[in-house]
Amino acid sequence: MVIQQSLSGVLLEDVALTLEELARACDVEPDWVVRHVHAGVLGSQPEVQVTALRFRSIDLMRARRLLRIERDFDANEDLAALVVDMADEIRRLRTRMHVLGNKTA
Repeated sequence: MVIQQSLSGVLLEDVALTLEELARACDVEPDWVVRHVHAGVLGSQPEVQVTALRFRSIDLMRARRLLRIERDFDANEDLAALVVDMADEIRRLRTRMHVLGNKTA
């Protein structure tokens, strides 16, 4: 029997995760992270060497959302990225509407 441990908690913006730490926090292989970085759907520095990658808490949240979409809907990485991007945009627009006084969002 194999028991898998997940890393959970709150990350601060000035704390950076390594490739291995991000993979462990998402319960995926580092190759999954690397593929998504090279595809441009994860991380903000796709041109940086893989060994030098550092990820922020926002990258961890995005990686977990991408993984959830891929697994739950058997979606490829491009489709998962599109869904996550659209959900982020909807959240951003609702926040903006709320700030502007439209409480129905």
